[in-house]
Amino acid sequence: MAKAVAKKAAKKATKPATKKVAVEKKAKSEKAKKEPTIKYSDKSAGQPEMVSIFEAIKKMMLPYEKKKLKMIGGYGGMLCLISQKTVEIQGRKKEEVWFAGILVQKGYVGFYFMPVYAAPDMKKVFKPELLKCLKGKSCFHIKKQDPVIMGQIKESLKIGYDMFKERGWI
Repeated sequence: MAKAVAKKAAKKATKPATKKVAVEKKAKSEKAKKEPTIKYSDKSAGQPEMVSIFEAIKKMMLPYEKKKLKMIGGYGGMLCLISQKTVEIQGRKKEEVWFAGILVQKGYVGFYFMPVYAAPDMKKVFKPELLKCLKGKSCFHIKKQDPVIMGQIKESLKIGYDMFKERGWI
């Protein structure tokens, strides 16, 4: 009888530990779903240069993380600045408005700048060096750490932030 009681007690003692492990695994898998990761090593052979470009643009974007403009990511080759203020744009309610993002790609760093998408005439304020990097409506392919281009990205962030603030999106 004592053996049966001891066996039952041992079985109960292992159950909470099993549940704890299952809960931890579930939390990790949910976290992995919410936080996309991009490994620098998964990209191109020119990766060290891409990392330095990513870090330089990230450094320029960080001062804009304030109040409702929140940073998502910042590691693993991805960073986004998103305004988490509910706004109405062209009659539609938006829970969030993307401001800018950077993503390490194969052979370049994608600089996604949404103020250009929101106001296409904003392209007029860009200098030719940065305009050459524009692919599509709002994505700039930055392939080298050129001080001229980096300076223009910094200016663009300021102009875009001021525009978003003026429109009440931040």
